Amino acid sequence: MYRDHTKVVQIGDKKIGGGNPILIQSMTNTKTEDVEATVRQILELEAAGCDIIRCAVPTMEAAQALKEIKKQIHIPLVADIHFDYRLAIAAMENGADKIRINPGNIGSTDRIQAVVNVAKERNIPIRVGVNSGSLEKELVEKYHGVTAEGLVESALDKVRIIEEMGYDNLVISIKSSDVMMCAKAHELIAEKTDHPLHVGITEAGTLYSGNIKSAVGLGIILSQGIGDTIRVSLTGAPLEEIKSAKRILKTLGLRKGGIEVVSCPTCGRTRIDLIGLANQVEAMVQDIQLDIKVAVMGCVVNGPGEAKEADIGIAGGVGVGLLIKKGKIVKKVPEEQLLDTLREELLHWEA
Repeated sequence: MYRDHTKVVQIGDKKIGGGNPILIQSMTNTKTEDVEATVRQILELEAAGCDIIRCAVPTMEAAQALKEIKKQIHIPLVADIHFDYRLAIAAMENGADKIRINPGNIGSTDRIQAVVNVAKERNIPIRVGVNSGSLEKELVEKYHGVTAEGLVESALDKVRIIEEMGYDNLVISIKSSDVMMCAKAHELIAEKTDHPLHVGITEAGTLYSGNIKSAVGLGIILSQGIGDTIRVSLTGAPLEEIKSAKRILKTLGLRKGGIEVVSCPTCGRTRIDLIGLANQVEAMVQDIQLDIKVAVMGCVVNGPGEAKEADIGIAGGVGVGLLIKKGKIVKKVPEEQLLDTLREELLHWEA
């Protein structure tokens, strides 16, 4: 697989590439200058499973705030820079573990060189980012529109600029809101470079549409062995990005840990509020660190059989519920006690 053979890049105390585990990334939506709010959000994301955090650095005050933010968090911090090379330098001087730039909008070669010199001196990785929305006019004309081929050429051009300056501690990111274009671009670039890839579907959309687009796109890319870090980009709370990323990795068998909840679709036999119950179970298990499957079934007719592939499950009837283990009924309880009964079983779980 491609990710087994990418270069190893050190980001703070984490390593990516070379077959290391795929890490989950998100981005704060606070004003980075507001240290208290930014730290509070990062700590919440850490607790949810975020491995790397990125902060926007649009001002010198934001760059300087990184120093204090770094003191209070426990995961690597990436500084997101656009346009002003001085902000990239200041961010590194204030403790950024990695910087994200687009050499195309940083300015002259001298300015890019100034950034590279500081990164090289401090051994700080540079993420070279290219977005379909900002593809160079010449490449749009060359490929008769925004294409996967154009994205790859643009990214590799940026990489070449930095490599020719004597630095190759790089991560590449090529993103598009077009799922299939994004997938094709990653397939193409994986054949042309061994730099680690940060993968995501950019501007994916709201919690609903963004999750679907990200799951499809990341599923295609990751299942081909491509991708060293990921971000699920949602128009919503960053916390939701972490939940979705963890679920995508777990579904693909790329990460273990955490309870997987499966539930049946409702039908005419359903005699309980299955939708409400399934949502309650999913929320309830967030703080229980077991690597098992829990089934939530809507009726006592098919529930036990349908739940047999799960480690434990519950099924509802008229005023009663069943507790099921490996497809066998082990207990009948009043409906109102079903959720508490399941939680007790999980808290005292023995494999």
